[in-house]
Amino acid sequence: MGCSKWRAAFNFGHLKVQSKLSVFFTMIVLFLYLFYCLSGYCESSPRPVYDGHDASPQQRVPYDASQVPSVREQPPDSPDGDALCHDISIADNFGSKKFPQAIIIGVKKGGTRALLEFLRVHPDVRAVGSEPHFFDRFYDKGLEWYRNLMPRTLEGQITMEKTPSYFITKEAPRRVFSMSRHAKLIVVVRDPVTRAVSDYTQTLSKSPGLPSFQNLAFRNSTAGLIDTSWSAVRIGIYAKHLENWLRYFPLSRLLFVSGERLVTDPAGEMGRVQDFLGLKRVVTDKHFYFNQTKGFPCLKKPEGSSRPRCLGKSKGRPHPQIPFEVLLRLRDFYRPFNLKFYQMTGQDFGWDSTATPQSS
Repeated sequence: MGCSKWRAAFNFGHLKVQSKLSVFFTMIVLFLYLFYCLSGYCESSPRPVYDGHDASPQQRVPYDASQVPSVREQPPDSPDGDALCHDISIADNFGSKKFPQAIIIGVKKGGTRALLEFLRVHPDVRAVGSEPHFFDRFYDKGLEWYRNLMPRTLEGQITMEKTPSYFITKEAPRRVFSMSRHAKLIVVVRDPVTRAVSDYTQTLSKSPGLPSFQNLAFRNSTAGLIDTSWSAVRIGIYAKHLENWLRYFPLSRLLFVSGERLVTDPAGEMGRVQDFLGLKRVVTDKHFYFNQTKGFPCLKKPEGSSRPRCLGKSKGRPHPQIPFEVLLRLRDFYRPFNLKFYQMTGQDFGWDSTATPQSS
């Protein structure tokens, strides 16, 4: 009997030791698991797919529209301009954020807002509503910051943005090229004299104490010397700005949209834009009507909406009266630049034979 009690006590103690050891090892395993998870070695959700991430350097395929946040600017003749990195687009069930395949790069007061709004009617176009100003003001924030501004797109959709000041920014062509040498660039141009007056009108609405148009446009009104340092004048020297872009992009990557025809024939210009972007011609004349009050076309009322879509109150302002001789001098100044621009683009915009309209 005594031996039986001793044997039973020994077995019970042995079980207690085994239990303690099991608890001890279980705690070690849990501790290691938590440590690895907190260190980022495991994840509870699937990782985004990185194009070519697991491939060898020889097998990786460059994808120019989705690059790493760091920026390495490449000259146009660099063979690796597209191979900066691989696709790291942020994906989920609602699409992915990608760098824009097309950018409306200019020009201010040319009709860029109207063009963007017309394009957004197309189901295959997703665009940023506000102007990112990445390639002129916020480039130091990095490409990842820029991509995060973009809307999510599905397969077959185009990501777009518009910032009119890109066209006149010296560094912008090189920076856009570093992101994607295959980006499609759209420039909305308008009679530079009309554009300058429209630009002045917009500034005057914000600063009523602004000097007169002629005082700002001329360095010396008696000698008739134009002040090209004034941005309202400088923007309209389209040929000079285009030369900068053609150092990095062939002419085939740019489309020049007439701001005048965007008003008189919006469906026709939109047809050209959709063709250039490789889109089906969805936006047609059935989408537009001419607003007599504003003096430009508006989009017809979409289904489920109570009213048509027109640009805001800041569009369609009446221009101040500018002396005719001032406009004539300015037109003479722009004429040789216009002719050069016609030659460079292969398009005659007919600005030298048109009168200056008196509304923005």
